[in-house]
Amino acid sequence: MAPIRRGAPRAAKKLAIHARLGTDDEQRKVKVITDQHVIDKPSPVEEFPMRQWSLRLVLLDEDGNERPADVFTKVVYNLHPTFENPTQTFTKPPFICSNEGWGEFEIGIDLYTTEKTKLAPIIHDLNFQQEKYEVTHTVVFKNPSQALQERLRETGPLPSDEERPKKKGLVSKKGAQKYDYEKIAEALEKLEEEDLLRVIQLINENKGPETYIRSDVEGESLPLCPSKKHPTCVYLLSNFEYLSFSSLDKSTPRVDAFLSEL
Repeated sequence: MAPIRRGAPRAAKKLAIHARLGTDDEQRKVKVITDQHVIDKPSPVEEFPMRQWSLRLVLLDEDGNERPADVFTKVVYNLHPTFENPTQTFTKPPFICSNEGWGEFEIGIDLYTTEKTKLAPIIHDLNFQQEKYEVTHTVVFKNPSQALQERLRETGPLPSDEERPKKKGLVSKKGAQKYDYEKIAEALEKLEEEDLLRVIQLINENKGPETYIRSDVEGESLPLCPSKKHPTCVYLLSNFEYLSFSSLDKSTPRVDAFLSEL
């Protein structure tokens, strides 16, 4: 006879909604791994032995390989209300939740990507039919931030990535070419600070909708910059590949000479 099912937590039932996939949403598969075994402790229900059980989460990549579920900042397990601590929170992968009990029930699992951003919950069936079993759930990330998208790319491409090659194909032939970054770096070092700022201005004035401009390079330098005296080189080098210099207004002789060498 199977252990009595104590029912799904009310909070889990209330939160069990089906997320619709929007144009900016992303999906991933989360595997819930359950381990359980009988322990030598008295049970409040004689015919049902006490058990120790644990749950842990892993993310699956596009090939089905297990990866750390580090896209989540915290995971909250909503246990049966008869537990002394029915709401249990964990902040480090694999978010192991370990407890003791005698009955089977459903667990609502809340996945957070920020302190306040929560995905639609996973409803996990805790049962004692096997000592170890795995269940895979599909989760939806609603309009993920750029930072979260980068983390998600570690487990597979995003649907939006398919559009990137098509959009890049619209750039002019000169703008799509591969540049000699060492040559560019050496040329940048020959420019005065005023000229460097002018090149930055040209980049911003001529960037298109698909131009990616890095703005987090202050204080950095690259080995490609011979004297390493211009952090601005890093900013410029990070953007050359996305620009079509044929359309730039070469307004100073030094800038004109620099761009003509590209």
